[in-house]
Amino acid sequence: MHRILVLHGPNLQALGHREPDVYGSTPLEAIDGALRVLAGELGCEIECHQSNHEGVLIDALHTARGRADGVLLNPAGLTHTSVALGDAVRACGLPVIEVHVSNPHAREAFRHVSYVSSGAVGVVQGFGPDSYRLALRGLAGYLSRAHPVAT
Repeated sequence: MHRILVLHGPNLQALGHREPDVYGSTPLEAIDGALRVLAGELGCEIECHQSNHEGVLIDALHTARGRADGVLLNPAGLTHTSVALGDAVRACGLPVIEVHVSNPHAREAFRHVSYVSSGAVGVVQGFGPDSYRLALRGLAGYLSRAHPVAT
């Protein structure tokens, strides 16, 4: 069974009521719940965490090795500002899928640059809460091809 760490970055605890025209009306707890259901269907275990603190996310990536087989990361606003978070993605040694609820390329120009993407095996963005489920399916498939689980 593949173990997947889900990390939600700054302000994502406000999903559901923060700028619903951009992020929709689904709260983070519902996204995590849907991921748990899908993970079970895919034969994966997930562990979800949200933090507004860059260092907490970096520490989680560094300690994920040995605890997780892959990571779904929504770096939120840190996507466009944190070289350190991008470095941690590359240093963690795990496949990481970058996830965004909105499409950063359809927004302000400063959001068009990601310091995380170059270390990610893939990016899923712009599908609202479905971005997370699409990313989980992608990561589960990637892990199954790269590291088949013995049955």
